[in-house]
Amino acid sequence: MNQADPDAMSHNILVLGAGELGLPVLRSLAQRAKDIDGVKISVLLRASAVVSSSPGKQHDIAEIRGLGIEIVIGDLVKSSIDELVAVFGQYDTVIGCAGYAAGIDTPMKLARAALLARIPRYFPWQFGVDFDLIGRGSPQDIFDAQLDVRELLRGQHQTEWVIISTGMFMSYLFEPEFGVVDLKENAVHALGSLDTAVTLTTPDDIGALTAEIVFAQPRIRNEIVYLAGDTVTYGEVADKLQAALGHPFSRSEWSEEFLLGELARDPHNMMRKYRAAFAQGRGVAWDKSGTFNSHRALPVTDVASWINANLISGRNE
Repeated sequence: MNQADPDAMSHNILVLGAGELGLPVLRSLAQRAKDIDGVKISVLLRASAVVSSSPGKQHDIAEIRGLGIEIVIGDLVKSSIDELVAVFGQYDTVIGCAGYAAGIDTPMKLARAALLARIPRYFPWQFGVDFDLIGRGSPQDIFDAQLDVRELLRGQHQTEWVIISTGMFMSYLFEPEFGVVDLKENAVHALGSLDTAVTLTTPDDIGALTAEIVFAQPRIRNEIVYLAGDTVTYGEVADKLQAALGHPFSRSEWSEEFLLGELARDPHNMMRKYRAAFAQGRGVAWDKSGTFNSHRALPVTDVASWINANLISGRNE
């Protein structure tokens, strides 16, 4: 990729991971690449994932190969930075989709490897909230680690970077473990207040929009790009559930003070860290009208549509 040419685009792309986000990103990149000459998509996976006997893993590997994507064996956690540099250096673009399961130190490790490899373009794993607005010292310490990555990337001018802010994965809001939506009790527990807002985007939409961002011309570089499937208050979530499912939902507020107290009693609980951080309402929501998908009139899934597809359609089949 010729960085001096603003119309030059990524051609040799490595995606890190093929999980909840990585697989949608790979699908969309492969689809877009059909229309562009000379684009090659690869994915870095652990050897254990490639040879796994799990039917789900086998299905994913077969799909990846069917898309014409090359599988590269590697381990983001166990590999040294030098080993990662050797891999990354073969590509002009690296897109991090490994998520937080790889550990709190991995985002910085990958960013350093990307810079040492002198790759032209890097998309770090920052698919989430606006860490700049949240600032340091939030209840979720992973966010501080992500700010460290931003500072590293902003402090150099050799590798272009693109950060994609997506808000929360939409399905996560409805996870029983998260505790916000309780479908068994027909209840919504608002983080902070019923008027606190949150931005939500589905992984499938993030995958499609990421592919659009990767191949956009003129090339997007050294920029934070905002996406949003929907931005809603917790009160509006209760309204939408009630309208779609046809029965009342009770509403209660888990205040920031209450959630910080819960976290203090269990300071290593990841879920409690997230709840307390989102309750503060800072950097977790933005106006959908100002997003990349809105500016380009690209279709996305809103909360009402997600509820209909996942909570209603399945019941009727």
